[in-house]
Amino acid sequence: MLRRKARRGEGDGVHDGPDDPLDAAQERRVRAVLALGGVPQADLPDGVQQVRLRLLERAAKGYEAPRDVSAWAAVVASNLAMDWHRAKRRQERIGERLASLRQLEHPSGEDTSVLSLAVAQGLDELPDSQRQVLVLRFFADLPVRDIAHELGVPEGTVKSRLHTAVRALRTRLHEGEVV
Repeated sequence: MLRRKARRGEGDGVHDGPDDPLDAAQERRVRAVLALGGVPQADLPDGVQQVRLRLLERAAKGYEAPRDVSAWAAVVASNLAMDWHRAKRRQERIGERLASLRQLEHPSGEDTSVLSLAVAQGLDELPDSQRQVLVLRFFADLPVRDIAHELGVPEGTVKSRLHTAVRALRTRLHEGEVV
């Protein structure tokens, strides 16, 4: 049934009745796992859709349906809840870092605007590879190991690019007398 539905291009994320990869009981279980995992009520429909999508993608790749779809869907929902918390914490840390930078170093709005503009210009002047690791490390808050894995380069390469990028950006900010 899942393969047939995937081949026909159905399953656009709307509860489709008998062809839906999740029956009503499985959907309720997925919702419960997401809610108990701390996902806000407003985000529950998106979580359910993600579980459906992963089930349909699995079928489209030719994999057999899980032996116990309900258990599989619950595990996927649990993983999605953990991902939601990680993303939330990452966003909170970024917000805290930005807030502390504004409070400590640049109390006036004009100084903050000048610094933001100078940093943006400095980032534009960096080579792509250096800009990429700098953004992933300091703005996306990814650890060096994860950056290296995602980019398919050694950790030492990421560290070297980070060092070079930070030095270049610092030089740019000092030359422009921003800091």
